[in-house]
Amino acid sequence: QLQASGGGLVQAGGSLRLSCAASKRTNSNNAMGWFRQTPGKEREFVASISRNGGNKYYADNVQGRFTISRDRATNMVYLQMNSLEPDDAAVYYCAVSRSSYPGRRLTDFAYWGQGTLVTVSS
Repeated sequence: QLQASGGGLVQAGGSLRLSCAASKRTNSNNAMGWFRQTPGKEREFVASISRNGGNKYYADNVQGRFTISRDRATNMVYLQMNSLEPDDAAVYYCAVSRSSYPGRRLTDFAYWGQGTLVTVSS
């Protein structure tokens, strides 16, 4: 099970930090990632991180603004979001990969959290 939190309302240019707590049952020793989705659109990749945190990947439209990190000791994964833009508004989901490889595709991930809403005002 995954529990995402930290969403909210922020002005454009502001920051938010999302958190995701993973239970042992969801095998958080695998790679983990963040995706986001807006109404009527497909869920899209945001960022992913390898099992040991050494490899990180980002979508082009968040590169340089967002940072993914994880704490394996506490089974937590984070997404620090800076310089937020109105287009970043979405429901953000954390997910656990099927392997230690930090993929980018939806099918690379096996477990999903319930999502946390991020709203960015212009």
